Amino acid sequence: MVPNIVMGSKTYGLLAYLYGPGRRDEHTDPHLVASFDGFAPDPGRDPAASLKQLQSVLDMRVEQLGRRRPTKHVWHCSVRTAPEDRILTDEEWAEVARRVVASTGIAEDGDPDGCRWVAVRHAEDHIHIVATVVRGDLRLARIRKDYPRAQSECRTIEKEWGLRQLNPGDGTVAKEATNREKHKAQRLGGQDTSRQQLRDAVRQAVAGARDEEEFFARLESFGVLVNRKIGPSGDVLGYSVALVGEHDGSGQPVFFGGYKLAPDLTLPRIRQRLAVPVEERPAHEDRPTAPDGGGRTSAASARYRAANAATEAFGLLDGHAEDAAAVTEATGEVLDALVATALPGQKRELLAAARAYARASRSHVRAANSEGWVMRSAARAVLSGGYSGNRGPDASAAATLLSVLVLLVIAAGRWHAEQGHRQQAAAARAAAEHLREAYRQVADRPMTVLRERGRALPRPVRERQERAVRGALPGEGGRRMLAEPAFDALAAALAEAEAAGHDPQALLQRAHSWRELDSASSTTAVLTWRVRHLAQLPHPATGDRPVRSTTPSAAPATDSAADPRRRR
Repeated sequence: MVPNIVMGSKTYGLLAYLYGPGRRDEHTDPHLVASFDGFAPDPGRDPAASLKQLQSVLDMRVEQLGRRRPTKHVWHCSVRTAPEDRILTDEEWAEVARRVVASTGIAEDGDPDGCRWVAVRHAEDHIHIVATVVRGDLRLARIRKDYPRAQSECRTIEKEWGLRQLNPGDGTVAKEATNREKHKAQRLGGQDTSRQQLRDAVRQAVAGARDEEEFFARLESFGVLVNRKIGPSGDVLGYSVALVGEHDGSGQPVFFGGYKLAPDLTLPRIRQRLAVPVEERPAHEDRPTAPDGGGRTSAASARYRAANAATEAFGLLDGHAEDAAAVTEATGEVLDALVATALPGQKRELLAAARAYARASRSHVRAANSEGWVMRSAARAVLSGGYSGNRGPDASAAATLLSVLVLLVIAAGRWHAEQGHRQQAAAARAAAEHLREAYRQVADRPMTVLRERGRALPRPVRERQERAVRGALPGEGGRRMLAEPAFDALAAALAEAEAAGHDPQALLQRAHSWRELDSASSTTAVLTWRVRHLAQLPHPATGDRPVRSTTPSAAPATDSAADPRRRR
């Protein structure tokens, strides 16, 4: 059961919408289910009642204030059940309305001077509560923190009535797009609202950014309009962003401040992240040249560096809460950097993962700036490495990084669960599923080549790799690994490492010592990429020429089909 609260200034306009057909004729049988006194006129079912009468009843106390009336006096709260919930009766919705207005301070139980309100139902799955915030004693209602109070009451109702129980809110959710924004995006043929596109752009601009000037320069290079709020001292106090061509009714750009995008995208919060230094090092210096003498692109090297950083980050999740919060926050920057440098065929799942993980990257635990630099530096390296192809060395590097990130995100979700951060834990689980799919997309081709190579190994060579697995992983774990179809690929990797002078058993033990293997859908597949990474093996030959890395274009990566510069 999801409440949503907004303030407005036009009682009649809101009532006309609620009792009208809707923007797409979706409203059916609009009628009152409850009101402040039980006798409010119902224009939906009483032919003698009118919208004007209902407005007059609701606005009576507001009109009595005269010039002292507040500008925004209309309190509007919609309450919606989950799709899988049963259909509530009018009587049940009436009880929901009474409990919500009581919990939020609109009309507390037993208060004769409570605000005037009505609850309108025009669909099976939700109601709209309309109230005016002037009390009977002509004081303004105390509705501070009304949203968390409404959320808390809805969680209680869910539990009592056997409805789907949502995670309790904690003030970290991003601002939801309005229905007007959603309808406009649909009308223009886009999948994303302007708010979502700007949220993506700001996240990608801050990923691995060195300082505030670079952050703003990136936004402007994306083609985003940036409005900096300058104080009397000349200092930048805040910012807002708009899409080119996105206008309101008066022809002015539609700007969104950072807080209207997400709680962690305000300028003070961004400055906290930018205070974490990033290491300046060219991507091609991050990893030695492959034994085959080449084939390692800047994009591949950057992703190997990010895989190393993610591996180091595991240990911080077991330390102080501030250190773990820094890791979970900076991991989001790596995901945003991957989205910005992915080719169109790879972008969909990566973008979905980054959007889902954004909630997991913010909590009320203050991050320790000193521990976020490794992942922030990795994000910067990924961006400087440029676009990543889906073949050759780029695919191998991407598979290595994604196999680590899946486990890191799962570990971050477990940390959040231990801290009682249910919303963030759920967000991390959702992000991990998208990352698994992204991994499958880039790993299928090279893994097929490796499995074929493993099946073609001479019997003595394959038997040596089987002995290495039994020695490194004695017991049931080793036996399960030998039985997995992916063992052919691991055998090929171990044999290749052995030919390059490595001890297969020692290498496998080192790869297995990294955390979170129990979370992997295929332990053997993850170990295959770890072994190849540790042994610095060249990418599996696929018969394809490596894709040359280029610099990402100056445009934020989104999933919208509409060109924001053509919006009207």
